[in-house]
Amino acid sequence: MLPGALMAQQKSTVTVTAKADAPTISKHIYGHFSEHLGRCIYDGFYVGENSAIPNTKGVRNDIIAALKDLGIPNLRWPGGCFADTYHWKDGIGPKNQRPTIVNQWWGGVTEDNSFGTHDFLDLCEVLDTEPYLAANVGSGTVQEFTEWIQYVNHGGKSPMSDLRKKNNRETPWGVKFWGVGNEAWGCGGNMTAEHYANLYRQYATFMTDWSNTGELFRIASGANVADYHWTEVLMREIPKSLLDGVALHSYSFVTWEKKGSSTKFDESQYFETMKTALKMEELVTKHTEIMDKYDPKKKVALVVDEWGGWYDVEEGTNPGFLYQQNTMRDAMIAGTTLNTFNNHSDRVRMANLAQTVNVLQAVILTKGDKMLLTPTYHVMKLYKVHQDAKQLPVTLETPEYKFGNESLPAVSVSASQKEGKTHISLVNIDSKQKITTEIKLEGLNLKDFTAKIITSGKLQDCNTFENPTAITPKDFKDFKFKKGVLSVTLPPFSVVVLEGK
Repeated sequence: MLPGALMAQQKSTVTVTAKADAPTISKHIYGHFSEHLGRCIYDGFYVGENSAIPNTKGVRNDIIAALKDLGIPNLRWPGGCFADTYHWKDGIGPKNQRPTIVNQWWGGVTEDNSFGTHDFLDLCEVLDTEPYLAANVGSGTVQEFTEWIQYVNHGGKSPMSDLRKKNNRETPWGVKFWGVGNEAWGCGGNMTAEHYANLYRQYATFMTDWSNTGELFRIASGANVADYHWTEVLMREIPKSLLDGVALHSYSFVTWEKKGSSTKFDESQYFETMKTALKMEELVTKHTEIMDKYDPKKKVALVVDEWGGWYDVEEGTNPGFLYQQNTMRDAMIAGTTLNTFNNHSDRVRMANLAQTVNVLQAVILTKGDKMLLTPTYHVMKLYKVHQDAKQLPVTLETPEYKFGNESLPAVSVSASQKEGKTHISLVNIDSKQKITTEIKLEGLNLKDFTAKIITSGKLQDCNTFENPTAITPKDFKDFKFKKGVLSVTLPPFSVVVLEGK
């Protein structure tokens, strides 16, 4: 077959349908994650009040501006694995009187606890984002956990609210989202699902929001990738009156043992990484099926609070710091994963990309006083139009992206509607072939369209401190609208977001 004939076959068909009772795509799907890991907090977010880098209470102003522009809805802290060795009282009070801590999980570094509860929650106020606190279950106590809730949420007189006021914070922050431990099956204690379910019940019983409004959102430490038994036990054994969310963690890589370079990868490694990324659809579907059995009204949210690409660290950096570059491959992971979450918004109502600054699939990288925004940042900024929008059902017929004897669906799509505007996000993961996509609009009276695209010349392209704007969204014109049908030509490895009015 001639190459031209092969190219002519690269077509996909999408149908987008208006639906009055469609679920809302929660803005919290677009959450982020900040762990005490490598250069995420120290020398990332936090440079200290005496730094020459412009800052607000020690947090870089350029990062604050970038995250405000991104419109992040929630931010998870302090871990990750770090959460289950973190004792929150070590991070309050005068900074020069705080004890140090050795980060046993990430590089064995000694931290001075100068970034603690007040610093994080004040940052969330500046960002206008909701804090998501991951609390210590693995090495902590019920009393320590519940006193933290009282410290940050109680407005009346109590030992912990008095301590907060002594530390110069009169009003409570009102934290809603609480993680009851992290990865209890692994670094959070190597527990069985049955043991953790009982421990969760104990902790959740003593959790109160201290305002009698019932606003606490309690999130159980959920499954590692395809551990469906874990989800089954939690949903079966924990009363729904004590449970608001069940977590899920899944990362994208070549293999766990050989993750490969973040920039020096070939098509085989790209294909394998996208295979694990696209498995998110299967994971969400199967975990949802289990949750539906015990919770048919979908009261409990599936919270994918760690996801993203994971590669070998950059040469010359601390292997425990997980610092990696961010290429067009990561844009593909971000676009397809967010489409999956959007399309399952009836159950997936919160998620957190790992991680925000200088760690794994970060949206921001820093070097001294320099800062850059990654391709992942730009994908999430284009996709923020879906936050709190009505999900529009989509059907998709897509060609396959083939490599060797294997293939993957080449096109990914999701759509939503808000404030009189319809947005359709499309991803073509094929590394070589452009794909013409016909989009049929049913029940949608749209006339005018604009679009943005993220793409580049090579999959390995990235933004660097020497060229921080190599990959940014551009206006996209390669589409036609005729008789209610949109025809869009997607370049290889590209993300396109269309807006119709």
